[in-house]
Amino acid sequence: MSDEELPVPDEILVSAKEQLDHEEISLTDNEEILHTVSELTPVYENERSYFVLGNYDREPIRRLNLVVDRLNRRTDTYAFRMVDIRGEWENSIQKFCLIAEIVTHLIGVAEKEPSDFLVEQGLLVGTVEYFSKSHVLKREYEDEEHSFGWMQDGVFGLFEREGRLYQWRTEEDLAEAVEKLP
Repeated sequence: MSDEELPVPDEILVSAKEQLDHEEISLTDNEEILHTVSELTPVYENERSYFVLGNYDREPIRRLNLVVDRLNRRTDTYAFRMVDIRGEWENSIQKFCLIAEIVTHLIGVAEKEPSDFLVEQGLLVGTVEYFSKSHVLKREYEDEEHSFGWMQDGVFGLFEREGRLYQWRTEEDLAEAVEKLP
């Protein structure tokens, strides 16, 4: 791969190196990282980038796609999901951290489903840098007083205190909430 094919800014390469400095990685993993960085070219070619997290089950992924679509309608913006970046890493937390490090915004779409983004929520609030650029679009359910567990409610409370929790019930509400994101 030549420099002409992949004009990756030095700060992106340094960030990736720092994220992986303490990890022993194989040649295959190293190649996977380089492919991932090359696929993230739109992240550093646009003023704003949105890494959209959430549930990939059939119905919820439609709503994730709605969020990505609405964000990508903005000027000088690139929004994407983890699955939009090819490759399977042995440690998907490394992949998440590498991507989270270089985007300008992390957007969680929270729904009460079995494959929600629980691990990522912990990383978002457990890291000052990630938390400072994170926003959550939380689904509200009419038929349940406490639709999420106490731990998730605590995470949502942190975002609410910072003015970065946006609640929605319908897909129309979700589209309106996306418009409130920076």
